[in-house]
Amino acid sequence: MSHGRDIKIISGNSNIPFAESVCRNIGLRIGNTSVSTFSDGEISVSLFESVRGSDVFIVQSTSNPVNDHLMEMLILVDACKRASASRITVVTPYFGYARQDRKVKSRDPISAKLVANLITSAGADRVLTMDLHAEQIQGFFDIPVDNLRATPLFTDYYLKKFGSSLSDVVVVSPDVGSVARSRAFAMRMGLNLAIVDKRREKANQAEVMNIIGNVQGKKIIIFDDMVDTAGSLCEAANAMVKTGGATEVYACASHGILSGQAVERINNSQITEVIFTDTIPYQGESSSKIKYLTAAPLFAEAIKRIFEEVPLSTLFR
Repeated sequence: MSHGRDIKIISGNSNIPFAESVCRNIGLRIGNTSVSTFSDGEISVSLFESVRGSDVFIVQSTSNPVNDHLMEMLILVDACKRASASRITVVTPYFGYARQDRKVKSRDPISAKLVANLITSAGADRVLTMDLHAEQIQGFFDIPVDNLRATPLFTDYYLKKFGSSLSDVVVVSPDVGSVARSRAFAMRMGLNLAIVDKRREKANQAEVMNIIGNVQGKKIIIFDDMVDTAGSLCEAANAMVKTGGATEVYACASHGILSGQAVERINNSQITEVIFTDTIPYQGESSSKIKYLTAAPLFAEAIKRIFEEVPLSTLFR
């Protein structure tokens, strides 16, 4: 893996404002490229500037429409490889297919592994992402993977928001699978942790069973990596108030997918406010309950460190 002579940042169509924000934080302009679609749906990519000998960073979340954005990414990687880029880093702030990381029943695919193979086969040299749904996906790649954390962004936000009243706040894990990341967030904030024990009847639907921990009279922060249909989140929030006796419910997640009736559910729930990062552009109806923090400065710093061959470990602290 050779080191490029300079940084080139290019973007697909999934989140151009985010890519432009990353460029501004580094002090670069976004690469001159075109990603379009033929009438039959085929994707066409053109690079209008040289990337020969450069460290190329392709910024592309695989969010809705997932397959189109994934294909754009793969073709951009192939184009840069054939244009003699020195090193290609796929910067995918949100990694789609991450929930399909294992076989749940007989004859299930492991789609996250397939996507990892596709990215590697296309010619990528490394991957930079944020808060993978399952940590083991890093092992699906045969190339380096840097998995950034949004935890510092949320920690700074809530420390400023609650200030001296932190003693009245409890962090809540929305399910048993999220306990590890929720505990890390709670420890960083110096707060206690509660857990929602739920039973999922089928995909995108969940029934809250009981609450492990004391949230009576407390403000709570539900911490998760993503919110898709918001069914689980809203069920947990309602249970916190009606069953647990919480006074206020806040929520934060790295990735706001917000598909289907997610925004409507959030508006009609007990949630006071939910915070996402801008890894996925917000395209839904407006909501006074939904706010965004930018992760662009964090990715910009990571990109500079990768180019300069400086460790990224300090970004995880």
